[in-house]
Amino acid sequence: MTMAQIDHQVHVALGERAYDILIGPKLMDEAGAILKEKFPGRRYGIVTDETVARAQLPRLTASLDAAGLVHDTIVLPAGESTKSYTMLEKVVEGLLAARLERGDLVIALGGGVIGDLAGFAASVTRRGMDFVQIPTSLLAQVDSSVGGKTGINSPHGKNLVGAFHQPRLVLADLSALDTLAPRQFAAGYAEVVKYGLIDDPAFFEWLEANRVEIFAGGPARGEAIARCCAHKARVVIEDEKEIGVRALLNLGHTFGHALEKDTGYSDRLLHGEGVSIGMVLAHGFSNRLGLAPGQDSGRVAAHLEAAGLPVRLGDIPGDLGSTDVLMAAIAQDKKVSRGALTFILTRGIGRAFIEKNVDPGAVRAYLDDMRGA
Repeated sequence: MTMAQIDHQVHVALGERAYDILIGPKLMDEAGAILKEKFPGRRYGIVTDETVARAQLPRLTASLDAAGLVHDTIVLPAGESTKSYTMLEKVVEGLLAARLERGDLVIALGGGVIGDLAGFAASVTRRGMDFVQIPTSLLAQVDSSVGGKTGINSPHGKNLVGAFHQPRLVLADLSALDTLAPRQFAAGYAEVVKYGLIDDPAFFEWLEANRVEIFAGGPARGEAIARCCAHKARVVIEDEKEIGVRALLNLGHTFGHALEKDTGYSDRLLHGEGVSIGMVLAHGFSNRLGLAPGQDSGRVAAHLEAAGLPVRLGDIPGDLGSTDVLMAAIAQDKKVSRGALTFILTRGIGRAFIEKNVDPGAVRAYLDDMRGA
């Protein structure tokens, strides 16, 4: 067995497609030994972006080389705009040009963008290749690398083209987070908070008490990541294809995705920042509908703002599109069913629920009011 230090291990029990999430401080340096042991005789196609290639790729390739594993690398531009048809073609053709066979493995080395894109490319190349997630951002480690959602964006909206394709293994290297810019780490933290707001108020309270240590890189960081992964694993096991309870993981995302689309999937608003504003809006809208206490909305906003995250529409730099533009984006959301708006609403912290018949007029009026707040 490899001597890698594994602080936490989470098992995603999906029968023949089950896999483990390993969490530890130096897993990138042990990746070669771990992969050789788990998947003997494979070759590897690494998909990453320019930013991660500078910070992490040398560690991974040195580890693969030390284990005697054959590998090729595809390096893409960084940023949300990489989740496109053009870059999907580049990855698929790169994997084919490297003569990788169906039994070989794709490695997604990066944040959520690379994980989503590389996973989708793996799902369609040679009618389906296995892939491994090595998430290098907090957002990817706690959310997007787990659960098998893969895809790209369309001009019509975010993540509208994709497939459910589970990874074979997730290696979450805690030391990779040390190279993240503070803004990127904070953006990932929004997804951490989400797990408490869905159905675990005790976890939200724990985050309120431990946020400073999580940001400082203490033991609470690994514990937070493991708790998030365990939470998501439970949901994925129950509802892999998101026909029911898994939709709760989209708390804040309907508003957030609309804001991301309006800002052109640019650095004006990172995904986690959109989720942060979206979760505050979801709590505020729930309060407007008489469902949730107003003090919970304020408590959520205060915690996210203390973490350095935007919490209101006015926090987004530049001009936003009209309410009509935002409503059009919301209407394209994947959670729309036969034209009816579906939102994740809440009865308070840790009491989220799925509401499938939200009045578009009420959403429009709420957004109008929030634009002036």
